[in-house]
Amino acid sequence: MERGVRRGRWNKKAHVGTILVLMCMVIPTLTLVEPSEKQTCPHGDYLTEEGVCCNKCSPGFKLVEKCHAVGQRSNCTLCPVGQYTDQMNFSPNCRRCRRCKTTKHELEISACERYQNTICRCEEGYYKNSIDSETYECRRCRQCGPDEKTKKPCTPEKNTECECKEKYYRINNTCEPCTNCTAECKHHCSTPSSRNTRAPDPTERHIINIIAGAGAVALVVLVLGVLVTYMVTKRSFNKKLVSLSSQSSDISQDLCKQVLITSEEPSNNIGVKTALQSPVSDQEQPSNLPDCIPLEIKSPPPFSVPDLIYMVLDLVPVLQVKQLVRSLGVKDTEIEQAELDYRSCREAHYQMLRVWAERGSRAGGVLPLLPELLDELRKMHLGRAAEELQTKYGIQ
Repeated sequence: MERGVRRGRWNKKAHVGTILVLMCMVIPTLTLVEPSEKQTCPHGDYLTEEGVCCNKCSPGFKLVEKCHAVGQRSNCTLCPVGQYTDQMNFSPNCRRCRRCKTTKHELEISACERYQNTICRCEEGYYKNSIDSETYECRRCRQCGPDEKTKKPCTPEKNTECECKEKYYRINNTCEPCTNCTAECKHHCSTPSSRNTRAPDPTERHIINIIAGAGAVALVVLVLGVLVTYMVTKRSFNKKLVSLSSQSSDISQDLCKQVLITSEEPSNNIGVKTALQSPVSDQEQPSNLPDCIPLEIKSPPPFSVPDLIYMVLDLVPVLQVKQLVRSLGVKDTEIEQAELDYRSCREAHYQMLRVWAERGSRAGGVLPLLPELLDELRKMHLGRAAEELQTKYGIQ
């Protein structure tokens, strides 16, 4: 009886041990069978949305159609004349070749190929001053001053480096002669008499300290007075702007209602013309209309001012819009008025750029002012934005 019980217990233990051994053998196998979490493609290929590894197009080519199954190849074609790609890519578009600007002192040293962009350099007497990673401008090489000598001459890539002549030392960005054997130029002193210069008298030093302290106090008082005057003037000016805007809001609203109601009538063009001419003289331009009237009415096709403004707002960071409009000639009072009239930051920025656009329309159109806009964008290290605007509107 006891022997049978023991035998049964032994058989149960044997079965449990066998199951554990089988589990230890199966679990690693299952782990190996499981697919990897992230699929990787061979070097030079890329993973499509369908999960297929496709080959990239070579430099000088662009993608026409990607592969759709394992073993297929992408369909690539040569870039057209005047365009290029300089890297392995799967882009459907080639990049436009650059044109060297002779008016900006550039010379072409290598023409554009399908696999590389045009290579330009600055002409003799000018050097390349980088604006950002992709744009630069050629500036005239520096001429060393009368008390300087050339340390490194100017090259197309780097400006002239100057240093002071013998027995001169640099102070406040100018070269001064070594006459008093001060700490900055004592190594230039050559005569014993110059080394034995008299130390400043304690009385003279005390007077100098008093004069310097009085000058510092006067400077602080002057700065505080300017700040207080500025704050008071700005506050009173803002109050005047608010009162003026509240007085003119009723007139603008009535005019807007009259224009919008008249524009819905069957004779659309005649109604709008009548509504525009009723409150103003015949000599005034449509740019003097209130803000509620769309710019499409004010600006004739095919050039769309709102499209240009919205494209600029999409390309320029929000924190740099004020800097841009100031550089384009929009006054601080006009900027503050836009911020008072519109709570939304984007609407206020739109109004600031609209002031610039209307000023251009009165001067003969906004399109001639675009080169100025592109130059200001490049000065603000926004070369990519300038390039996109230049491509869209075909400015050379």
